[in-house]
Amino acid sequence: MNALHQPDLGKLILRLTLGILLLLHGIAKLRYGIDWIGDSLVGMGLPRFIAYGVYVGEILAPLMLILGIYARIGALLAVGNMAFAILIAHMGELWQLNDSGGWALELQGFFLFTALALVFIGPGRYAVRQ
Repeated sequence: MNALHQPDLGKLILRLTLGILLLLHGIAKLRYGIDWIGDSLVGMGLPRFIAYGVYVGEILAPLMLILGIYARIGALLAVGNMAFAILIAHMGELWQLNDSGGWALELQGFFLFTALALVFIGPGRYAVRQ
């Protein structure tokens, strides 16, 4: 067996990376609130209560990913969270580059597409529950 051929370890690394980095954003929302998200939603004609969905996408989903408990569902929740975040907060940056030449939404893109990959590849064997 090739020591570098460890797909389950790779899946664990992806799950932990996405889960931890996304959870840090959720912790910040717990600490500082989500009023600004609610204000943005109201400005778009949407109900303010939808802002509470950020806790599902940035607290619950990352915990599901980190622990490997229904990680595909957690990844799908993260995909939805990031798609919604791009739509309500970052559409103006969708086709922009940053000062160093990278995509202006590279962090959001990383979260979105890493979560999407995990939806398709699954959590691997180092998961509590598939």
